[in-house]
Amino acid sequence: MHPSTYINKILLGSQQGSLQLWNIKSNKLLFSFPGWQAGVTVLQQAPAVDVVAIGLANGKIVVHNIKFDETLMTFQQDWGPITAISFRTDGHPIMAAGSPIGHIGLWDLEEKKLMSQMREAHSTAIAGLTFVHGEPLLITNAADNAIRVWIFDGPGGQGRLLRFRLGHSAPPTFVRYHGQDGKHILSAGQDGAIHSFSTIHDRYSKSLGHGSINKAKAKKVGLRCTYLRLPPVVCFASETARQNDWDGIIACHQRKSYCTTWNFVRSTMGAHKLKPPNLKTKGTYATAVDITSCGNFVVIGLSAGNVDVYNIQSGIHRGSYGEDTAHDGPIRGVAVDGLNQMTVTAGDDKLIKFWKFKSKQLMHTVDIEVTPTCILLCRESGMLSVALEDFSIKVLDIETYKLVRRFPGHNGKINDMTYSPDGRWLLTASMDCTVKVWDFPSGCLIDCFLLDTPVVSLTMSPTGDYLATAHVDDLSLYLWSNKSLFSMVSLRPLPSNYEPVVVMLPGAAEEEEEEIVEVEEVSEDMMEYESPEQLGERLVTLSLLPESRWKNLLNLDVIKRRNKPKEPPKLPKSAPFFIPTLPGLVPRFVTEVEDESTQSKVVNLGVLERKSVFCVQLEESLKHENYDVPLKTIKEMGPSSIEVEIRSLAPDGGGSVELMQSFLKMIGRMLETKLDFELAQAYLALFLKIHLKFISSEPTLLEEFSTLSTSLDETWLHMQKLFNQSLCVLTYMKSALL
Repeated sequence: MHPSTYINKILLGSQQGSLQLWNIKSNKLLFSFPGWQAGVTVLQQAPAVDVVAIGLANGKIVVHNIKFDETLMTFQQDWGPITAISFRTDGHPIMAAGSPIGHIGLWDLEEKKLMSQMREAHSTAIAGLTFVHGEPLLITNAADNAIRVWIFDGPGGQGRLLRFRLGHSAPPTFVRYHGQDGKHILSAGQDGAIHSFSTIHDRYSKSLGHGSINKAKAKKVGLRCTYLRLPPVVCFASETARQNDWDGIIACHQRKSYCTTWNFVRSTMGAHKLKPPNLKTKGTYATAVDITSCGNFVVIGLSAGNVDVYNIQSGIHRGSYGEDTAHDGPIRGVAVDGLNQMTVTAGDDKLIKFWKFKSKQLMHTVDIEVTPTCILLCRESGMLSVALEDFSIKVLDIETYKLVRRFPGHNGKINDMTYSPDGRWLLTASMDCTVKVWDFPSGCLIDCFLLDTPVVSLTMSPTGDYLATAHVDDLSLYLWSNKSLFSMVSLRPLPSNYEPVVVMLPGAAEEEEEEIVEVEEVSEDMMEYESPEQLGERLVTLSLLPESRWKNLLNLDVIKRRNKPKEPPKLPKSAPFFIPTLPGLVPRFVTEVEDESTQSKVVNLGVLERKSVFCVQLEESLKHENYDVPLKTIKEMGPSSIEVEIRSLAPDGGGSVELMQSFLKMIGRMLETKLDFELAQAYLALFLKIHLKFISSEPTLLEEFSTLSTSLDETWLHMQKLFNQSLCVLTYMKSALL
């Protein structure tokens, strides 16, 4: 410890009990204290200068003045060695001392006696405690992976719990997202507790507690009732559909024949312990659980091969699958589809069985030839993934009972699997320290990364933004971001000889270095796809112009008429400084009336008007029959400009018959290439609306228009056929019973 105001000096305590004061600048021993015949465990500076509190291994606390080598006071705690000491600095002469059994003693330094005790502040040894400077707040932490803040604002000097952060005191072994919003992660650990961790803010995290054999008795005894605790939770299943009405979590405990229900809303263990009736085989225990999407029923598989159904609200047994047992051997996994129509069970007998959920009848059996370790059903797609003991993965379709995918898997036991929200990816974790991402449509491995420690359980957020993992001998849950949501990621299959690179766990590496590496990998691996202008010759391609550029071309006259002002704007009359009056007996002001002409001032020049750029380009295109330039020009115009240009094509507007013929050839070229299909329709419709009478009197234009009409009919008949086929298929899919 560094004593306050002692420059370049430290105080060392030893297991033999003696103390030494050293100058670390000159490396000289300044003074030695003989000690108190017990090892020193804690050294803490008191608020007073030269005064140090010394905690000893025999439970004694010595307040010593190191300047005069005098002992000011001595206290004795009966809870074992002193683990931590702290002093209040807000005006109260209080000293707090921690113990190995989780108790905290509060000592009054003026009266030199024990003021109060904070029993069971933690369930394990107090690792550290510190009073906030100038505040009545005490922060404590211990080996139970908890940090607590106590406030001293009540009579008697007793502290009350103000806030806390709590995690697993033993490594978590099973994690799952709870609900469809992706905000809560449920985890079960080797400490026997179930915790809920929030991905939004740690203040929303909570503990659901430990499973108890006798809940009422355990509540009376307190934290020390370890003999009443249930073994750790092996696996669980949760549903939010009816969690406000009754329990929504079912948990399977290690080598226990019954399963417990839990309530997420009340953050406690439920009232039911679901135990199979008429259990004949001793030593039978639950191995797999699942809960239906409606939140009313749970399915439990046992080590004897039994599969039972219970009502989670009442805890009543609702039947079993199979005459005697569902499988000849332990159940490896159970799953229920999203509509409560089918139950899938996997057993140690290498069989996957499909049952009717309500009638409990066996519908189909699939022999997978290898013993399964676990199964996972995607209720949205009906894909059942089965992890096998040969470290491979088989995917079955529960509708057709057929094998649809086979993945080579890993080089070690597969610990857990999870699906992406859209059901396209399957993520697997194995004891070979790898996490792999398999793509269902292509049936290939698209991502793989290597970790320092194996992943024992993983789950992907229902929103697809995070992947949560739990690791061997690690108290933490790690969140991985889905890079495909915010950056360009290559989803091409990885080569067969791909060797993954070791990836640091989140929070264990510098963010800047990781970002640089990721950018380099993406730039080397990614090849941006450039879409062709037209995918196929027989396909109709639309333009990328907004609808406002072509949709209202036929209604421009209506729009102009609607937007036309009712009367032209009037200039305000400028009043003279002295208003003139008319002579007479009654004085009257002279009113100035300005006659405003209602005649339009716009002059139609007709043939005298200069030709526009579009008209010049049409004349040039008629010679070499390339209409790309005028088409590009008219696509850049607005609706009003397009109407003006089309009106000016006629001889009355300054154009000619050749210009109108060139325009029709441009439309015909657009229909031949099937590009900008909607623009061709809109331009042709406006052209006919304006110049229909003139076209009927010109044989050249009639001949050109007949050719254009034939091409237009062929294109539309082909499109109409495709539309009818698509509508027929959609109608069948909507009405047929598949």
